[in-house]
Amino acid sequence: MPEQLWITALLNKYFAGVANTIMNAVHVPSKHPQAPITNYVAMELLVFVILVLLFALVRTRLSVDKPGPLQHTFEGIDSFVSTQAHEVIGHGYERYTSYLTTLGIFILTCNLIGLIPGFEAPTAIPSVPLGCALVTWFYYHLYGIRYNGFGYIKHFLGPVWWLAPLMFVIEVASHLARILSLTVRLFANMFAGDMVTLVFFSLVPIGIPVIFMLLHIGVSFIQTYIFVLLATVYIGEAVAHEH
Repeated sequence: MPEQLWITALLNKYFAGVANTIMNAVHVPSKHPQAPITNYVAMELLVFVILVLLFALVRTRLSVDKPGPLQHTFEGIDSFVSTQAHEVIGHGYERYTSYLTTLGIFILTCNLIGLIPGFEAPTAIPSVPLGCALVTWFYYHLYGIRYNGFGYIKHFLGPVWWLAPLMFVIEVASHLARILSLTVRLFANMFAGDMVTLVFFSLVPIGIPVIFMLLHIGVSFIQTYIFVLLATVYIGEAVAHEH
């Protein structure tokens, strides 16, 4: 039986049967049928619920005349992402802002939730950054094909026709490498941040660990920004010939 957080144990107590049914249906049976829900899945579900409730709260309190602090915060995040998307993508950037903003908020929340006692940062497990990277990879290719048609394939062939086969192989490898790059960058930094904070808390319970908590917060914001920035760049490249 794997070590479980309290929230993981709670979910497994009530939803293990559902989880096993789903996993068996996709032919990926759990190694631990009594605890099929892992810690990182439980933390992702928690982040999802928190964000849905938070978005619902903001939605019910939207005001033009008297916007509250929470509305100001989310408007600031949206404005920051929109400005960056406008600079990188250019015309038509608006259609991608919602995805980029949601991606950034999800990753940042996953990064920071590990600072709460009894919780773990799901982004410190490779599967979660990999999932974000794969969704982003398919997302920008989907829009590249949607708005460029066959012209998007030409993007992989290069300007010199007789080098097209070689360029195609290189470009495909390059795009596949982006999945690894996004995954490893986010996972490695968050895993290292979690380990450093945990080690110093075990050695020095008061004072110094606070410094590493602040560093963890800083790394969380930086890695979120880098992930969203790279996603924006990849989208910009994919739709570069849209207009």
